[in-house]
Amino acid sequence: MIRIAALIALLGGLAAGGLVTTIVLIFVLRAWWSTPFEVLGFGGPPEQPIPFPHGVHAGVGDLLDEDGNVVTYADGQPKTALGLDCTYCHRNVDKGASASVPPVEQCIFCHKAVQEGEDNPLPGLANLISAWENKEPVVWERVHRLPDSVRFVHEAHIRYFTQPGNLLPSGEQATVAANTCSTCHGDVAAMAEVKQVRSLKMGDCLDCHRDYSAPTDCTTCHY
Repeated sequence: MIRIAALIALLGGLAAGGLVTTIVLIFVLRAWWSTPFEVLGFGGPPEQPIPFPHGVHAGVGDLLDEDGNVVTYADGQPKTALGLDCTYCHRNVDKGASASVPPVEQCIFCHKAVQEGEDNPLPGLANLISAWENKEPVVWERVHRLPDSVRFVHEAHIRYFTQPGNLLPSGEQATVAANTCSTCHGDVAAMAEVKQVRSLKMGDCLDCHRDYSAPTDCTTCHY
C-alpha cells in the first residue's frame, strides 16, 4: 500500500509539474509571437504618473462613463471630447523618427485655463502643476518599445499613408495622422489606459511592408 501511495504521489507530482511547465511554455510562446497575457502585471497598460485621458483629448462626441452613460456637467449639458489630432501633442510624429512626448509646458498651455473643480475633476492635475512649478519633467512610462537595433521612422509611415491614393489596411484614406497611428497603436482614443495591442514583432512589420511593396532588406529597419 505504501508503494502504491508513493507511486500515486509521484505521478501526481509529475502531472502537476507538467501542467505548470505547459502553462509557462504557453505564456512564453504567446509573449514571443504576439503580446503577453494580461496577468501578474504583464501585457497590461503601465501605470502612468498622471492618468492622462486620451479619450477626452483625442476622442469625439459625448464622453461616456464606465457604464456607457453620457457624462454631464452640473447643468445637465453633456461633456464632449476635444477631438484633437495626435499631432497636436505628439508634434514630431510627422516630422522625424520619434513621435515625441509633449513637454510639461505644452500641457500647461491648456491647463492654465482648464483647471480642476467640483464640476470638472481632473485626477493628477496637481502633479502636473507641481512639475511645472518645480521645472521638472513628467516621467511617462513607455508603452511601446522596439529593440535597440530597430530604426522606426514615424514620419515616413505618416507621409506614405496620408498621400492621396494610399489606403490604410482598413481600406480608408488617411486624412489625418490619427487614422494612420491607429494602424499600429489601436484606437487609443477609446482606451481608458493606453496599452500595446499589436505584437510589433519583426514578422508583423515584414507582413505590412510586403503588403504595401515597401523594401524588406535588413538596412531598411536595422542599424
